Amino acid sequence: MSEKNRDGKRTARERLAVERQKQQAADRRRRALIVGASIVCVLGLATVVGLLAANAGKSGKSGAAGPAVAPSGATGKDQLAIPVGRDSAKSTLTVWEDFRCPACQGFETAYRSTVHQLVDAGQLRAEYRLVTLIDGNAGGSGSRRAANAAACAQDAGKFREYHDVLYQNQPSETQDSFSDNGKLIELAGKVPGLDTPAFQKCVKDGTHDSWVVKSNDAFQAEDFRGTPTVLLDGKNIYEDRTMTPAKLKQMVEAANKS
Repeated sequence: MSEKNRDGKRTARERLAVERQKQQAADRRRRALIVGASIVCVLGLATVVGLLAANAGKSGKSGAAGPAVAPSGATGKDQLAIPVGRDSAKSTLTVWEDFRCPACQGFETAYRSTVHQLVDAGQLRAEYRLVTLIDGNAGGSGSRRAANAAACAQDAGKFREYHDVLYQNQPSETQDSFSDNGKLIELAGKVPGLDTPAFQKCVKDGTHDSWVVKSNDAFQAEDFRGTPTVLLDGKNIYEDRTMTPAKLKQMVEAANKS
């Protein structure tokens, strides 16, 4: 083999190696963004229970009396899951989330377009389960109020759109902006057809507050470490450090081919 050919092949290998390193670095940065943020939202179960008891007034439990009214179309045990996608999808993504949680926003930012694509293709069904950990940790009621508003949006058939708007406009964790019903109604204006008298009344009345509390209680009854907790067909994929949107897509597509 000529020296020129050897140099050409070596140069090509070097270029491929550089590209692989760039891709690996990008994947590490993406995972670091999500995993790093998750530290903020991870709470030990005993700590959470203690904080919720100590901050009952702040977290809004005292204002969530009455029967749990599930939003329209809610499914699962005690109707605590809000489904998005077709029942016929072979894979189910279960997402336990808190609208005030920065790590939940990080997951949404990284995976939103992939999840939407798979749901719209009928390959994936998403189930959202709403949690109020940050209310108990930092005080306030924004997690519960935002979750109630999202349930109200589900009643109007606009859950996915409003869900995304809430994360796109998430305040800093120390600012409890979502506790303001006016703010939640203002954000509904970003979803065509959502800001109606029925939606406003549902938000202001806290129609689904007790349901949100029940959902949070169900989360704490599980052996989960924090939010987001993301399960694909029952397997916790959020704890998988190798997980990327591309890998999630590959797993779902493989399940649909089987």
